[in-house]
Amino acid sequence: MTEHAKSDEALHLFVVLSRASEWVHAHSDKGIRQYGLTRTEFGVLDLLYHKGRQPIQQIGSKVLMSSGNITYVVDKLEKKGYVTRQDCPEDRRLVYAEITEQGRQFIEVVFPQHARLIEEAVSGLTPEEKEIAAMLLKKLGKSAQEGFK
Repeated sequence: MTEHAKSDEALHLFVVLSRASEWVHAHSDKGIRQYGLTRTEFGVLDLLYHKGRQPIQQIGSKVLMSSGNITYVVDKLEKKGYVTRQDCPEDRRLVYAEITEQGRQFIEVVFPQHARLIEEAVSGLTPEEKEIAAMLLKKLGKSAQEGFK
């Protein structure tokens, strides 16, 4: 295979992957906006609900956002009553974000609806195709991550 053909293959994959991702995100974002949240706010709530309290400084890497933006997002979630901040007694540099009872009740109502939206968005694949796609995309992501220096 020529270098030109390899580039064409890679670019084609990039475009197809990007378009598929954008459309799945469009479904997700449409549902999330109905609840007055952004994708990042929902991601932070989801993380805190499923993984428990987290150092604010580490949330960004877990939801793929910069730490400066996470502070802003936590501020917004705190104003909505979904999240609280807690200082770490052992290390004054650490501040934790923790989901409130109101946030927990909210996510317990919204998350199943969100999961159904995602299920619908990816319904163009059979269960076996979803498994294969997930495996291949994980392999692609790990390879891209390792090659990123």
